[in-house]
Amino acid sequence: MILTVTPNPSLDRTYELPGLTRGAVLRAAADRVDPGGKGVNVSRAVAAAGHRTVAVAPTGGPEGALLTRLLGDLGIEAAGVPVAGNTRVNVTLVEPDGTLTKVNAAGPELSPTEAEDVLEAVRAHAPAADWIACCGSLPRGLPPRWYAELVERSHRAGARIALDTSGAALIAALEQGPDVVKPNVQELAEAVGRPLSTVGDALKAAEELRGRGAQSVLASLGADGQLLVEASGAYFATAPVAVVRSNVGAGDASLAGFLAAGGRGPKALASAVAHGAAAVQLAGSLMPAPADLDPASVVLSGDVPLDRALTEPAL
Repeated sequence: MILTVTPNPSLDRTYELPGLTRGAVLRAAADRVDPGGKGVNVSRAVAAAGHRTVAVAPTGGPEGALLTRLLGDLGIEAAGVPVAGNTRVNVTLVEPDGTLTKVNAAGPELSPTEAEDVLEAVRAHAPAADWIACCGSLPRGLPPRWYAELVERSHRAGARIALDTSGAALIAALEQGPDVVKPNVQELAEAVGRPLSTVGDALKAAEELRGRGAQSVLASLGADGQLLVEASGAYFATAPVAVVRSNVGAGDASLAGFLAAGGRGPKALASAVAHGAAAVQLAGSLMPAPADLDPASVVLSGDVPLDRALTEPAL
């Protein structure tokens, strides 16, 4: 079972538009609403693969009730923590060429009691979990060290932690030795305080995060592939993508694939890349099912191409 923790979940509304014109009245060609937030997306991908998952998230208002219902419809056990504020609603506008315009709401402010209630919900479900995936930004009211507290408590209970966050929350949590951290290339550059122009730069940055406490680093390099750096070595993998429809949730699908395949080693990296490649070819924030995956397309190498330039260098 994979337990996910999403401190700032959302309802994700996606509108596919024939074009985006400022100031105009636009009619959507298609629209959908999905349960959202990075940890929720991980649970969606895990459930789509047929594995058990429990999603811990603060939920409030009618939006929170709808989020809980949608999770149940997907076969996800929702461990909602009631809060006073309303669950946020995010909007994504998709143009025909795949260009995305996202509007993310701030979300409710959690009180100290509500923050502790979320930690208690994690503690209650942790004994049954093979992995705990803690994902996304922190809502208002939670200090940067909240994830560090969660990692420390979970490790005391014997649980393995995968952490997907950024900024001060990531830096603070490194001190507690999360089992896996999953930055994208921009977040990796921010964490080490310098630009990353090549895969070799990304490798050095990942090694630096390991030196600061992370046991392994799964770094998404966008269209250039993914990099796994752990005690057994460094591995690199790519997969061709014919058409990119949406990159919303692709990193979350990758993390789900990584954890579902054991969370370590080249096999897990290959699963992560297959899931990410499948996700970007789906509309909106849809998560890939097994039928969407093409494991044979993944090119896995123990020789990291150090001199390869990143398509979009992190600034």
